[in-house]
Amino acid sequence: MTPFTRRQFFTNGSHLLGGAALSSLFGQSLQAAMSHKAGGPHFAPKAKRVIYLHMVGGPSQIDLFDYKPEMQKWYDKDLPDSVRQGQRLTTMTSGQARFPIAPSKFEFSAAGQCGIMMNTELLPNLAKKADDLCWMRSLHTEAINHEPAITAMQTGNQITGRPCLGSWASYGLGSANENLPTFVVLVATPSNREQEQAISSRLWSSGYLPGQHAGVSFRSKGDPILYINNPPGVPDSVRKRTIEGLNALNELEFQQLGDPETQTRIQQYEMAFRMQASVPELTDLSKEPQHIFDLYGPDVKTPGSFANSVLMARRLAERGVRFIQLYHNNWDHHSNVGTRMPSQCKDVDQPCFALLEDLKQRGMLDDTLIIWGGEFGRTIYSQGGLTKENYGRDHHPRCFSMWMAGGGAKGGAIYGETDDFSYNIIKDPLHISDFHATVMHLLGFNHERFTYKFQGLDQRLTGVEPRKVIPALLA
Repeated sequence: MTPFTRRQFFTNGSHLLGGAALSSLFGQSLQAAMSHKAGGPHFAPKAKRVIYLHMVGGPSQIDLFDYKPEMQKWYDKDLPDSVRQGQRLTTMTSGQARFPIAPSKFEFSAAGQCGIMMNTELLPNLAKKADDLCWMRSLHTEAINHEPAITAMQTGNQITGRPCLGSWASYGLGSANENLPTFVVLVATPSNREQEQAISSRLWSSGYLPGQHAGVSFRSKGDPILYINNPPGVPDSVRKRTIEGLNALNELEFQQLGDPETQTRIQQYEMAFRMQASVPELTDLSKEPQHIFDLYGPDVKTPGSFANSVLMARRLAERGVRFIQLYHNNWDHHSNVGTRMPSQCKDVDQPCFALLEDLKQRGMLDDTLIIWGGEFGRTIYSQGGLTKENYGRDHHPRCFSMWMAGGGAKGGAIYGETDDFSYNIIKDPLHISDFHATVMHLLGFNHERFTYKFQGLDQRLTGVEPRKVIPALLA
């Protein structure tokens, strides 16, 4: 008999008794009684799936979507103390003698009927979709450094170990394709790799949710998932019998100990076997027509490029994957904005336009929510040296910009306003947890009722502080 430890007894004992009671009352197996499932959406969802394009490092809102023409008059003048208001700085600029204003060097112009002023020099294709996008220019967060900021953006809390947004979506919506995971992660390689941030699996962890809701990371080279294929000389029939034997042993252990992670292990083995057939078809782009390759741009056939990854995200979405998380690195522009920003925008401009166009042509944009943004913004003052052609920007959590599209987001809406320095919010602040509440609403969930019992508390993505859905962001 498998040993039953004191820790396991106190962790799982109450669940075992409850599961046994349910099993006797309703005639269910213990495994069915112990399974963790959300009750489904609270109301009809606008979005059936999400494609979240996270720009790792914090894109500069000042150089992309938050037009500040008055700053041209302030070139190389110090940021006034009345604007900074004693804000905490990172160690990268806290020792600077001066905080010289660095206006954006790029061309801005009005885009779409909504008239948003944006960087049309570097994002000419995205500008054509301005009226499909829901613009948010007043996001803010408490975190000023990357690790806590990206963790908060993904999980609602700066402390690691909590479920990410994708895991909550997986838990709530369930599977739409039994042959693929509900939550898939893609990591795109930027064409410029000057200053990348670390990206680890903790960002797509299921935290205290059941393990099957963790993101499954697909690789861009070699086998999409390690060890998914059979070893040389092992046919499918042998692999199938092996998995059946392992699952039988795991089922025995589950019945003895009631550990939910054993059930997760059973499901993962079964999913891996089914994915042996589904993943090769998914990743084979040879049947995509030429006009799709032309739409996504010249990098689309390069494995791991942003264009290639975005096309893969569309293929995952149309096959029923609920949440696709795509990371694109090198947006941490402490220096060399003049050179690096054009490179970054070239990576994402045409593919983002293509994704919107592609989904619209397939009738999928209305129920697919696309999210684009980073973990915080950048400062109006330059880090290090300053010339009109080049400058750097430090982290800035007080205000930053993101956009959404499709899935019930209000196209052409422009929400929030910052001061002339893009330093403080002066209208309609949008905390990242209010943003999470709004995303949950689009997926059909009341964020206050969408909870999971853990350590005696009803845990939720938006935490315990009062948070709200933003009606102005909804179509």
